[in-house]
Amino acid sequence: MKDRMDLERIVFIGRTFGEYAAMFALDEASLGRGPVLDCAAGPSSFTAEARAMGIEATACDVLYGLTPRELYEKGRADLSHVFDQKFDGAAHLYTWTYYKGKEDVIARRERALELFRADYPVGLPEGRYVRAELPHLPFPDGAFELVLSSHFLFLYGDRLDVDFHTASLRELIRVASGEVRIFPLDGLDAKPCPYMDDVLSFLDGEGMKTEIIEVPFEFQKGTNKMLRLSRKEEE
Repeated sequence: MKDRMDLERIVFIGRTFGEYAAMFALDEASLGRGPVLDCAAGPSSFTAEARAMGIEATACDVLYGLTPRELYEKGRADLSHVFDQKFDGAAHLYTWTYYKGKEDVIARRERALELFRADYPVGLPEGRYVRAELPHLPFPDGAFELVLSSHFLFLYGDRLDVDFHTASLRELIRVASGEVRIFPLDGLDAKPCPYMDDVLSFLDGEGMKTEIIEVPFEFQKGTNKMLRLSRKEEE
């Protein structure tokens, strides 16, 4: 058995709106305040599904410069890389409280990819899919009421150092007029990020209120908390 999901690269794998709702503890109030940004979104279907519900949502990712076919093939290849080659050796790190089993996880990942595939060619020229790479985003200050960041920051803490994290968090804060929510807070080994205290100290210095909140989603064992950021009220 391995002590971590041993991935050679940052994978292009997406989640559905329902998964986002659970991992970010989303409700009508949090989604109805204004525009939402998903960064880095990959092939998640959150934006496509949110738009269909009348929610103003935008997705950004460094790979959005590729063609729809290239993105779909990349998504399929990374699904195979994770679930055909890597997952079983690290299966003891996962729990089945949210998903019914491995096939359920794969089915949801495939559904997200298919919904993204259908929406991306339409949404790209309409501006809801934007090529962008942290820690620099092409959006004005305070452009989004809510910013979500799923399965990127902290998850890849073994290859994205503390300086990258603090710069990226500063940028997510810059483009948010309301909240920033990040999930998960653990790495591929299902262990807490080793420099979380440094990050929290940095955020406090940036005038941010930080809350680590338990959410109704757990896949990696013990990984059921998100980080919620908002600006401290001036006294």
